[in-house]
Amino acid sequence: MDLKEKLISSFLAFENNVDLDHPVHEVRSEAIKNFENKGFPSKKEEAWKYTSLNSLQKVDFSIFPKEESTLEYKDVKKYFLHEIDTYKIVFVDGVYSSYLSETTHDGVDVCLMSSAFSKPMFRQVIEVYFNKVASKDESLTTLNTAFSKEGAYIYIPKNKMPKKPIQILHLATGNEAALMLQPRNLIVAEDNAEVQIIERHQSLTDNEVFTNSVTEIFAGKDAIVDYYKVQNDAPTASLVDNTYISQKDSSVVRVHTFSFGGKLIRNNLNFYQNGERIDSTLKGVTILGDKQHVDHHTLVHHRQPNCESHQDYKGIFGDSSTGVFNGKIIVDKIAQKTDAFQQNNNILLSDRATINSKPQLEIFADDVKCSHGCTIGQLDEDALFYLRSRGIPKKEATALLMYAFANNVLESVRIPELKSRINKIIANKLGVRVGFDL
Repeated sequence: MDLKEKLISSFLAFENNVDLDHPVHEVRSEAIKNFENKGFPSKKEEAWKYTSLNSLQKVDFSIFPKEESTLEYKDVKKYFLHEIDTYKIVFVDGVYSSYLSETTHDGVDVCLMSSAFSKPMFRQVIEVYFNKVASKDESLTTLNTAFSKEGAYIYIPKNKMPKKPIQILHLATGNEAALMLQPRNLIVAEDNAEVQIIERHQSLTDNEVFTNSVTEIFAGKDAIVDYYKVQNDAPTASLVDNTYISQKDSSVVRVHTFSFGGKLIRNNLNFYQNGERIDSTLKGVTILGDKQHVDHHTLVHHRQPNCESHQDYKGIFGDSSTGVFNGKIIVDKIAQKTDAFQQNNNILLSDRATINSKPQLEIFADDVKCSHGCTIGQLDEDALFYLRSRGIPKKEATALLMYAFANNVLESVRIPELKSRINKIIANKLGVRVGFDL
């Protein structure tokens, strides 16, 4: 039995353990039919031309954890942003950990998706927002929808802001020989609300872990959402991260993606601008080595006039690693006065490393300012020589140039403690010590 067949047969067992009368039941049933028809994406599809999931489909993944795992805080402390006080929503092998979490209903709701499914007070919000922006055509998104049961539910009412940032942490212990996880997050920021969220997927094992995640974000009028994704996983962990964002008038949503570790990472980041004077920001830093593979697929759909979008992705690729960037901007005919910027810059540190970059513009309006660019090259040898001539060893000089290369992405991180943590991860990735903050 291959993975697709196993998932379809497992869906029946899953349905027997959930509320069949809940309105999401019909959504799940339709989603599994869509997945059964489409199956896993293949390299025959243009959007998956450079990323193959064939090896993952050959692994005998457990679809549900057989036993509940417990962890001590000291064992996982380093994966938290513990330098500041935050709300925490923590899952261990797909199961909520109340011991490691800190949730709240004090003016805002920071809790579980299962709570939102089961409690009448949340059902109206779920019926309005759940699966309303996520793709019905992307097969892995429909697979997640079919099995959607647990994840983070964050609801920020009008004119509210949580007292502190929110961390979402998914941990895999390795109790299973191979485990597939399908977390689902729903974030709603109503009009004039504001929230900062940090998300991380972390495997604690050398066993295979495959996470197929879906996050839906809704930003109301004048809302501000800052979302940070930290991807620094184990060499046996694979992640397909699907994020769908709907914005209303004058809202600001900024997503930063830091991809440093993992066997295979595919980020599908989709913005839909459903109002005027919207600002969408997509930024990322990727640093890879060994045979790691990271694929960034972005979409910004400008549907109304007088909006902006800014994309800036930096990639540093060493050894036999592979990077993919496919950035698409769509400007509808009605979306006059659009200002859309897209840039993808890459450095290859090895002649065995590969980068495939494909910026795309589909513009149907005539009064717009849209630009895109892509560069692929090596480190500046003259700059490296200059630093070494000032007594800086080659390894540290190389690291300094890489920091400078990534700086305009790093400097836009709005949580100082997170920025410092990212700097330390980069230094560790580059094998150097740095005595400064960018």
